[in-house]
Parts: sequence; structure tokens; C-alpha cells
Amino acid sequence: MKIVVRVPNWIGDVVFALPALRSLSAHFAGADIRIAGPAWAADLLSGTEFAGKTISLGAAGKPGHWRGPAAALRAEAFDVGILLTNSFSSAFFFRRAGIAERWGYRSDGRGVLLTRSVRRKKQVPPTHMVRNYLELLEGLDVPTLPPSIDLAVSAEARKRASRRLAGLGIEPSRPLVLLAPGAAHGPAKRWPAARFGETAALLQARFGADVAIIGTAADSPLAAAIAAAMAVPPADLTGQTDLGELLGLLAAASILISNDSGPLHMANALRVPVVAVFGPTDPRATGPFHPPARVLRKEGIPCWPCEYRECPYDHRCMIRITPDEAARDAGELLR
Repeated sequence: MKIVVRVPNWIGDVVFALPALRSLSAHFAGADIRIAGPAWAADLLSGTEFAGKTISLGAAGKPGHWRGPAAALRAEAFDVGILLTNSFSSAFFFRRAGIAERWGYRSDGRGVLLTRSVRRKKQVPPTHMVRNYLELLEGLDVPTLPPSIDLAVSAEARKRASRRLAGLGIEPSRPLVLLAPGAAHGPAKRWPAARFGETAALLQARFGADVAIIGTAADSPLAAAIAAAMAVPPADLTGQTDLGELLGLLAAASILISNDSGPLHMANALRVPVVAVFGPTDPRATGPFHPPARVLRKEGIPCWPCEYRECPYDHRCMIRITPDEAARDAGELLR
């Protein structure tokens, strides 16, 4: 049997989907299972059992971007396509790819495109996204494994990260604090950059920590704002690493301080201590899944959780979180 699994378009969601992917592998033992999704999924999964089994679907949003990938999937003659995404377009894509069996949640009006579908339950309070993916499989009568998100780092990625840190003069004997100030979802999820800097400065003073900033090239202005708030400048790695090397850097870190973003969930899957700053999103759904982790969120915000990309008000859910609080929680995890 040949099975293709369409994974989500966000790094954190792919991490959350790992228990579902492993459950599928266990249930369909012997099947040829491939992972279809964004090009970066190959790097993210490079240290796992899914290495070499990814299919890049190209750049979403570009006119006609699906035609080439659809033809490639059609040529593979997959028997079953499982959608961990919820969009109409992803189900339509699998149909255009000639996949006879298409399974997924019945959402976004796509029920007519699915051959087996599961009604998505609205749960209050929300269940974690890890459970969301497992519940889809359970609805499809696929037994699931105990939930655990685990990533591994390839030896090559560890070497690249080690060389990078050595070139920056960062010694393994000192604590390494990584900062992830970005959030691709939008600015509403971003704690003010200066507060990352103030938190890091406190950890430098208290623990003699080295500090490095990770993220995409688009996060470079945030890195500059962080550096401006620090007397001892951090290393700026924004835009300089692929996901493979980023995994190596996270594995070498003593702690990560992050918004609700992909690096947060990558670090958590590596069991690196994390301090997670949450604003408009709900940590019950997308928070760190395993210890060691601390979640910073302000109670009593009447508009929470809004899930907005941009805050139309005063961003109180984020600005009420202080550097002293973040440094306190980070310090407790560093001891």
C-alpha cells in the first residue's frame, strides 16, 4: 500500500502531528508512507524515521503552484491520501492528484471531496493540537500510540551548529540562552523585542549566559531591537540557518525563550527547557506539550483568546508580561 500524508503548513503543527505520523506508521506497518508538505519539512524531519520520505509541494499561494506537485503525486499512484490539514484546497489538490481514497476531517465544505471523513468536534476548553491529529485517526479506526512529540537531530546538523557556535566564541561551559522573538502568524503573537533584550540581560548578569537570537531574515529588525536593549550584545543568527542547523542549535541550548512559534515546539520536542510567552493564542491548544516548560500568560484579559494576527487594541495580553517574570522562570529552569 502507498500512503501520502499531507502535513500542515506551520512548523509547530508538523511537530504536533508527529504522534499521528508514528501511529500511522505503526498501524500500516510495511506500507510505503510519504509526507507531503512545505519544502522545509525535509529539514525538520531529517533526523527522524521520516527522513528521505518527504515530498515538497512548493510555494503555496503562487498561481498554479499545485500543478507540478499534483502531477508528481499522480505519478506515484498513491492508494490513500490522509489530510492533516483542514482546508478545502488541500482536499481538492489530492483529488486532482488522482488519489482514490482521501481521508480527513469534514471541514471547510470539503466533505464531498473526501471518501472517508470525520466530524471535527468543537471542545471547550480546547484540546491540544496533538490530540486533534490523533482524534482524526481514531475517527478513521486507526489505533493511536501514547502521545509524545519527539524530534531527533542528525549528526551533520549537530556538527554544523557546533561549528557555528564555536565561530561566535560561545563556550559549551557557559549557559546558552536562545531567543526566538518572531512569530509568522503575525505581530499580535510577538512579545515586544526590547523585553526579550531586558530578559536576556538579566540572565547574562545572573548566570554569565551567552545569548543568541534565532529566526528568519524577516526577524532581523527584532534582533536589532533586542541588541539595543542589552549592554553585552547577543549573537544575531536571524536568517542564517536552515531548519536542520536550527535543530542543532536548539539541541545545544540551555534554554529557549520564545513566542508561540515553530522554534518553541521544536525545542520542546527536543526536551530543551522553554519559557513560552503567550498572548492571543491559547496554550491549552498550542502550548508546550512536555516539561521542562513554563508558560507566561496574563489572566483576566477580556478579549482573550482572540487569535488575531494584529491587535486592534493595546496588546495588553503581551505588554503586561514583564522581563522580571520571564527571567525568574528562565532562572528556575536553568538552576
